[in-house]
Amino acid sequence: MFKMKRLLLVTLLLPIFVAGVGAPRDKRTKYVTIPVYDTVRVVVTDTVRVEPKPAPRIDTLRTGISPAEIDSLVDVWHTMQLAQSNKAYFEPYTEATDAEAAMSVDSLYRSRLQDLVSPVHLPYNYIVRRYIEQYFNGRWSPLKRVLSLSKYYFPIIEQELLSAGLPVELRILPIIESNLSSSATSRAGAVGLWQFMPSTGKALGLEINSLVDERCDVALSTRAACRFLRDLYRIYDDWTLALAAYNCGPGNVNKAIARAGADCKTFWDIYDFLPSETRGYVPKFIAAAYAYTYHNLHNIVAEPTPDCIATDTITINRTMHLGQVASTLNIPLETLRHLNPQYKIDIVPAARKPYALRLPTRYLSEFIENQDSIYAKDSLCLKEYMNPANLEKKRAEGVGYTYTVRSGDNLGLIAKRNRTTVKELMRWNHLRSTVIRPGQKLRINKPKPKA
Repeated sequence: MFKMKRLLLVTLLLPIFVAGVGAPRDKRTKYVTIPVYDTVRVVVTDTVRVEPKPAPRIDTLRTGISPAEIDSLVDVWHTMQLAQSNKAYFEPYTEATDAEAAMSVDSLYRSRLQDLVSPVHLPYNYIVRRYIEQYFNGRWSPLKRVLSLSKYYFPIIEQELLSAGLPVELRILPIIESNLSSSATSRAGAVGLWQFMPSTGKALGLEINSLVDERCDVALSTRAACRFLRDLYRIYDDWTLALAAYNCGPGNVNKAIARAGADCKTFWDIYDFLPSETRGYVPKFIAAAYAYTYHNLHNIVAEPTPDCIATDTITINRTMHLGQVASTLNIPLETLRHLNPQYKIDIVPAARKPYALRLPTRYLSEFIENQDSIYAKDSLCLKEYMNPANLEKKRAEGVGYTYTVRSGDNLGLIAKRNRTTVKELMRWNHLRSTVIRPGQKLRINKPKPKA
């Protein structure tokens, strides 16, 4: 104990001594002038053990902040991160170089495609040029809408591609398949971002039945597409052939290779022996990659950003109707339908196994806090929808999508695009006249036409 006291005393007096050493010397004497301090008495009574303070809870990091407010901050942060990421990606492709000013159109396109170094070969020829010009051809081009939707879909798609070890450039594929529409349906019955036929979707492990169609789920369908594309690449060892096989099936590609000769190793080698639709598939992929990357240089401005960019999933373990969530959390039902298009009649059938419900990030904590209230509405919300008399009606209504009226649209034009009539459009939307305005939402009770 005495040694400890002495050690503490020396420790306390050491700064005093150091301060004195640094004091000025008096020239008339050889001694050092040391400041005078009050006497400090140190008494050590016992050894003190200091317990570490517990880590602060997340809800006490800032005074008065709630989990819901934290979710909102995360939502804002995610939006800012996305904006910075997009800026970093597009920045090298926003200004033309001096050398490009003197180039012909063909030389310009060829040079820019060469700058897009990618595992997926992106050559240029007159066929590719034709598809590039379609993307920049006036009001009928889907590019403005694709650029807007990509801000929501691409982060999810890129994450799955990177997790599967596939080139991130394959994110362009849903653009040429569905124009980034998770509810797109072709005349042949292919559905979703990746346009899987029912047999292909089921073979890849996707659930497809009267209530659920996971071909429309962005994450699950992308994982299935990754498995399919990885297998195709292992077969052909060339991405252009893998893309061709994705479109028309390995059988047709194999027949084209047999007819063209065994030495043919790329899409362009077997071009003349492929089905007519597939001949345009890879050129359209190359054109979409060009249009997406260089849209700023062609003065293309994206449509307004979707409201819900930052999203996450909640696991649902009980049968539930989307209306239960919408009415409790005050989320528009259309928003929930847009984020969860895999639930065909708005029902999450989680009776025997869990399902994922995608929500805007800012509502995650609120859902957890109000979970009991949400589930308590099941008898009220499910009664109408599970009634056999109403089930087929609701299923029929569930086949369709919401269309946003654009400048220059009229009901006749919209009806023609969707293979319906003006009368039907007016009935579906309770319209009293044919007057519509840009930005107005119209319900189309038919599968979305493939562009």
